Amino acid sequence: MKYILVSGGVISGIGKGIIASSIGTILKSCGVRVTAIKIDPYLNIDAGTFSPYEHGEVFVLDDGGEVDLDLGNYERFLNAKLHRDNNITTGKIYQHVINKERRGDYLGKTVQVVPHISDAIMEWVERVAKIPVDESNNTPEVCIIELGGTIGDIEGMPFVEAFRQFQFKVKQENFCNIHVSLLPQPSATGEQKSKPTQHSVRALRGLGLSPDLIVCRSRSPMEDEVKQKVSNFCHVGPSQVLGVHDCTSIYRVPILLEEQNVSQYFAKRLGLPIKARKSTLSKWRALADKQDRVHGKVTIALVGKYTKLEDSYASVIKALKHSAIAANRKLDLTIIEAQNLEDNMKIENPVGYYEAWKMLCCADGVLVPGGFGNRGTEGKIAAVHWARTHRKPFLGICLGMQMAVVEFARNELGLKDANSTENCPTAEYPVVIDMPEHTNMDMGGTQRLGKRTSVFKKECLLKKLYKNVDQIDERHRHRYEVNPSFVHQFEERGFNFTAQDIEEGIRMEAIELEGHPFFVGVQSHPEFKSRPLHPSPPYLGFVLASCGKLQAFLQRGCRLSPRGEHLLSTTEDSDSEADYEVGSVMAKKTSSDESVDRLAAGDASVQR
Repeated sequence: MKYILVSGGVISGIGKGIIASSIGTILKSCGVRVTAIKIDPYLNIDAGTFSPYEHGEVFVLDDGGEVDLDLGNYERFLNAKLHRDNNITTGKIYQHVINKERRGDYLGKTVQVVPHISDAIMEWVERVAKIPVDESNNTPEVCIIELGGTIGDIEGMPFVEAFRQFQFKVKQENFCNIHVSLLPQPSATGEQKSKPTQHSVRALRGLGLSPDLIVCRSRSPMEDEVKQKVSNFCHVGPSQVLGVHDCTSIYRVPILLEEQNVSQYFAKRLGLPIKARKSTLSKWRALADKQDRVHGKVTIALVGKYTKLEDSYASVIKALKHSAIAANRKLDLTIIEAQNLEDNMKIENPVGYYEAWKMLCCADGVLVPGGFGNRGTEGKIAAVHWARTHRKPFLGICLGMQMAVVEFARNELGLKDANSTENCPTAEYPVVIDMPEHTNMDMGGTQRLGKRTSVFKKECLLKKLYKNVDQIDERHRHRYEVNPSFVHQFEERGFNFTAQDIEEGIRMEAIELEGHPFFVGVQSHPEFKSRPLHPSPPYLGFVLASCGKLQAFLQRGCRLSPRGEHLLSTTEDSDSEADYEVGSVMAKKTSSDESVDRLAAGDASVQR
């Protein structure tokens, strides 16, 4: 097993996750089996109890693990299925060690950070690195480990010490350290400054780790003079200093790194069996080129509760971008604070109220994502009502689906006091109720989590988008569900519950409204399984409906181009997502944007 540790300096949020994912993508495209581990030095057991404003969204895995959003990057880039143990926290490590101490496993010894905590970290990494994460079910050959935070943080010290020991335990030829640092560029001079990187590397060396590669993040391409300076003062060769500047798309980062011969460096440094592939990263380049080339827009209004931080809806936004690229559209995302749509805001915040409604009315489609609590739910209901009555494409995710149920009950079934018991425990018409087995419990890890199987009970639009399979597997994260006792009243009015989970009792999993161009809600979070070249079916259908392409897509049998391959497959490819079939549209770089768009729409003259 080979280990690549990715650490960071100067500031947090510098892009370690994208760098780690990109390196994994490069290695995987060269025939190497790759897995990934994210280390978060906080004391929480997992990310499940975090506010979205703390660390962004909580990413959910197949096994129900609530983890850091960087694991979403790993899954999307590597096309892998990770496990809850691929996310290590200080809380998990300390809990593991304390449980062993309580059992008497340490035979009366004094339990200390060194060696007991550091040993537990090393054992955890070695164990998890061997777990298969792709369809081949083979043991990975390389484990990429991202150490969260920055070098010098007091909470990260036990992990740094553990890897100082670990490099000798697994031997130097099997361990490599990549340090990601910042090259600030003050606007007053425009000059790239290497001093913060020098200090960061000095701190890393003082803790016993020496970087093999230094990745310098900057606004503009790194200058040769600065590269030489970093090399001289950080004791690495010029070829070991890599520059990653701000790109038009994160899909260009693997290409940018490979242009600096990263794969060849790892072949020599770690003795990896790199296989030169003619198509290595070519489809990533085509994907990035396509995203830059598209000019037509699709405007989507995301009506949410956690709008101060875009990372709160990271996977939702990425799923929309995946679908927009597939539809030959540039995503124009409008994020609306749900509270600003509520009637009381006419007085409290009239400017915010009218601005919010203006943005909603100008959108091509409306998406209402998940969330918790009562705040903003009336605004979400108002957005649902507008989309339904104005026949605008609508997609409701988790809470968004539940609010669609409440809206229809109030305005079409005449149940004026209909509500969710989450918002109003004494509601006269509780059309959304709590699940008994998930109430009166601790907050952490007690929701209905992870992969669940849903069965389509009738022919419907959503089933067509999933290529007419009888059942689907999507990831869930919720405590409340649609009340089954009201279902017959909804379906009598054309508000259909098209998919159910029958393994845990009858639970409503999807809704569709008859006679509407696209009105779909799902209890699951399909955005967690969306991939750049494998868009989530509900999101793709929603975006296509928003730009007027859904019917042509369905008539072609869910093909994005007349001669292209199916992008929606019920089985996931075991190779990198970069090896998915992109279709003939992306292969023709010489085609004009108009021709590409006409081809995607099925224009016969362009086909000829």
